[in-house]
Amino acid sequence: MSDQVELTDPVEHSVGGMYGHLFRRGFHVGMSIIPLVFYEYGEKLSDLVSLSEMQLVSVMILTLVFAEAVRLKLGITIFGQRDYESKQVSALAWGAFAVGMTFMTLSEYPELVWPLILSLSLGDPFVGELRRKGLDSRRVFIFGSIFIALIWVGTWHFVETPILLAVLMGPLCVAAEWPRLRWIDDNATMLLIPLSAAILLVPWL
Repeated sequence: MSDQVELTDPVEHSVGGMYGHLFRRGFHVGMSIIPLVFYEYGEKLSDLVSLSEMQLVSVMILTLVFAEAVRLKLGITIFGQRDYESKQVSALAWGAFAVGMTFMTLSEYPELVWPLILSLSLGDPFVGELRRKGLDSRRVFIFGSIFIALIWVGTWHFVETPILLAVLMGPLCVAAEWPRLRWIDDNATMLLIPLSAAILLVPWL
């Protein structure tokens, strides 16, 4: 959430109520499949439209920006969005932009792309639900950090992510979710801030 108003229960602000909230959470978790699609089918998809993989990603980002601009111009929200997103860039748009930038910068490092995107797609809903259940900030930070660290441990097992990064990225991803800013959503900060750290660490991996 990036709105200045602290939401006691985001369900109350979701288009569609609880069903909209659950759809939003499900869509978020569904983003976990994006790295699989990119690394397994990205080349075939880009060949279909006679573009390179990075060009295809760029086109998708530009299409997203245009579609979001139209949505904001019309002042509409869709099922699952928050009511305040009728007047600001949506969490979906910010998250998609951040995912696109992750592939643009680190596509040659699937061992980093996988945990970065999973930290957003799985970590953000997990932290959000902890907060919705009324846990205090300290426990949200601790449990969230452990959960995301376990994601990085899991990708160490499957795609050889350097396991020491779990110690850093768990707390960093949760801390990156913390800012409450109107002009940028935590879907962006939770990915772009760890992405920046990962880029800095690449020479030592």
